[in-house]
Amino acid sequence: MDLSFSAEDEAFRAEVRQFLAESLPGELRAKADVDAPFSHEDTMRWHRILHARGWSAPQWPTEHGGPGLSPTQRFILTEELELAGTPPLSPFGLKMVGPAIIQFGTPEQKQRFLPKILSGEEVWCQGYSEPDAGSDLASLRCRAEDDGDHFVVNGQKTWTTYAQYADWIFCLVRTNPNVKKQAGITFLLVDMKTPGVEARPMLTIGEQPAFCDTFFENVRVPKANVIGKIDAGWTVAKALLGHERTLLAMVGYSQRMLRRVKHIAAETRVGGRPMLESTTWRTKIAAIEVELEALKMTNYRVLAGAQLGKAPGPESSILKLRGTEVNQRLYELAMEIMGHDALSWYNDEGIVPAMEQGVAPQFCYARASTIFGGSNEIQKNIIAKWILGLPSGR
Repeated sequence: MDLSFSAEDEAFRAEVRQFLAESLPGELRAKADVDAPFSHEDTMRWHRILHARGWSAPQWPTEHGGPGLSPTQRFILTEELELAGTPPLSPFGLKMVGPAIIQFGTPEQKQRFLPKILSGEEVWCQGYSEPDAGSDLASLRCRAEDDGDHFVVNGQKTWTTYAQYADWIFCLVRTNPNVKKQAGITFLLVDMKTPGVEARPMLTIGEQPAFCDTFFENVRVPKANVIGKIDAGWTVAKALLGHERTLLAMVGYSQRMLRRVKHIAAETRVGGRPMLESTTWRTKIAAIEVELEALKMTNYRVLAGAQLGKAPGPESSILKLRGTEVNQRLYELAMEIMGHDALSWYNDEGIVPAMEQGVAPQFCYARASTIFGGSNEIQKNIIAKWILGLPSGR
């Protein structure tokens, strides 16, 4: 496998870096420099800047507003944005429901929804998980009952990320309880302003208002908002999840976190010496760096397949599995280096150092990464069945 980039690709990388140097606002750059959390307003501001450049949805086809980048250029753009620490755009519209509408939607649905997803005018969230249906998503109970030209939706979704900011939610709902559980599910778009929809934010232990419980009480939704066919939403959901899991490799973010770990180890002293000079700590850092390099190579293999027109398949489960594990281990290592005072770590002046102030909240939030997008245990089953060829359950 040739891992080198062409001269044209390197020129594109230089173009992206120049754009970032010129277009990332100073307030956002200051946060990026210390990996501070971005607000919803920060994210939408950056979304508009990328949209103006034509890069808010690099994977979209040109007929729907995409920039016409090659798979390698899309990879480079994503990598450089992650390495620069820019606000990550919400994936629910651009990378999940948008591609689903492109693949399965009607011309009218594409005309109605895609331009506003692309521009960020309408914000989306995902309604998949329920209190009793997470990794076993087909067990969902949120029901949509036929009422002529509408469905009437009742039920609850949970872990709906940033639903409090969303204009729309795409949901999997039960439309036929009398068939096997995968066969009676429909993919439905719901306006969050519809009477009967309520999103209740919950505060995580990392002090992030990231998740919501979302309730539906007699919510009337036009049947025109069904993506694909009624009772065939499982097909749409599987296609969407393949793209989501590929995104969770997080190679660029982990590369930034590795640099951050090295910085913390260099600034933290034990016995008058920086921890980075200790053989013990250098060995721990080197071990995770090797794993990150292996993940990067796997990402390149998926990129090579994309260059040949291959859609993400079960290998996306490998990227999700290893990407989230590596990311978690980097945060664990940072917390270990910072020591027993990691949750309230201060320097001698009593001020939280900039590079460390966000580690503890992000460490707490990262604990969920091996669960969302399909738990890593489920990914192992997928890998066993579709890559290793083992029977289910072994």
